[in-house]
Amino acid sequence: MFSVTSLGFLPFMALFICLWYRVPQPSRWKLVLAANAVFCLSIDIGAFFAVALATAVVWQAAQHAQPEQPSRRGWLALGLAAVMGFAGGYVGSQMNGSKVVIQQVAPSGSSSSSGSDSSITSASASGSSLTTEQVADLVSPSVVVITTEQVVYSQWSWYGQNQVESGAGSGVIISSDGYILTCAHVVDGASNITVTINDKDYTATLVGEDTTSDIAVIKIDANGLTPATVGDSDSLKVGQNVMAVGNPLGELGGTVTGGMISALNRSVTIQGSSSVNTMSLIQMDASVSPGNSGGGLFNMNGELVGIVNAKSSSSDAEGLGFAIPINDAIKVAQELLENGYVTGRPYLGITYLAVTDAQTASQLGVNAYGVYVVEVVKGGPAEKAGLQAGDRIVSVDGTEIASKDDLGTLMQKHAAGDTLSITIAREGQMQTVNVTLGEKTASNS
Repeated sequence: MFSVTSLGFLPFMALFICLWYRVPQPSRWKLVLAANAVFCLSIDIGAFFAVALATAVVWQAAQHAQPEQPSRRGWLALGLAAVMGFAGGYVGSQMNGSKVVIQQVAPSGSSSSSGSDSSITSASASGSSLTTEQVADLVSPSVVVITTEQVVYSQWSWYGQNQVESGAGSGVIISSDGYILTCAHVVDGASNITVTINDKDYTATLVGEDTTSDIAVIKIDANGLTPATVGDSDSLKVGQNVMAVGNPLGELGGTVTGGMISALNRSVTIQGSSSVNTMSLIQMDASVSPGNSGGGLFNMNGELVGIVNAKSSSSDAEGLGFAIPINDAIKVAQELLENGYVTGRPYLGITYLAVTDAQTASQLGVNAYGVYVVEVVKGGPAEKAGLQAGDRIVSVDGTEIASKDDLGTLMQKHAAGDTLSITIAREGQMQTVNVTLGEKTASNS
């Protein structure tokens, strides 16, 4: 890439000047435009479009110059083309700095690299595996500790007042200016988010979260951070060594554990605070604990290949940890950075409860087990279709709905704009309504 201060610019200008005096005067404007095109293309593709503007300006200037003044015409063309071309180059070079874009390196072993100046990228782009000590040293500065506070209502506290609950997790730095990737369940509902880096605390703001993919992006006011080099999760192989870095138990930040990829594309159903999602995850045997969620899973080139988000809850299970493939996480993160939410996610506009025992049925005053509508969002798709609180959802598009899992799994198969045929039971009568799904946004999620 050229710049007016680069060493490569000097021979470029020397060649231009030599050609200027060798090219016939009537054709010198063509040389000027060609030089501008090369200069602008070396900076940014966007800058090249400025050359088109320069061409139009120079052509018009040349046409309006006096025929008896060829020298003046040539110098006028030169001046105008140079000004417009260099201005275009500057503008084009600035266009890329207006938006955060997460860079992803080529798969390990490839000859290409991300182009980053960081030592992590240089090491990983070589294609050769590093020692565990080297990987730990490279990636640890990119993993942070996250602590949260959430105000909740407790009926068991004195007078049933609100109280503050604390939580903890991990995150991975994805830009030097403070953007951090983590799990949605780490920060979901948090009133305060604190990020700790090298024993220094930063207050974080939520950029966006997506509970379906369990991905969130937060931002702190900091610069000069060490972002992780993003790898390619599609290139992972079963048996490949990996390293997990995070904050287990919410007390042991910077903990490094090693293991291997146990399975890929493992279908796992995860129960969240307000939803049940079935996800396709990386299974690994690296030791992870509560607090590791949101931390990084790295290959032995120091590349980020996954975001740790779950472990088996069974007391009989050992070495069953899971991570979101980084290729999936990055797609979601980019949408969150650009829009604050993931476009196309379906939105029904209800809260619902699964009645699976006699006690819950008695409390709600219902006489049948199933999934009941608790609340209908005003102005949402469900209200527009005529759904009401107290309706029991019997089936959707002919598929029986007997649990929250059933409804959650079915919703994941649809997108905003789809129309569902929902059969409900209301006051002992069956009826069917058609609901056109809306789009889940930051304001209605």
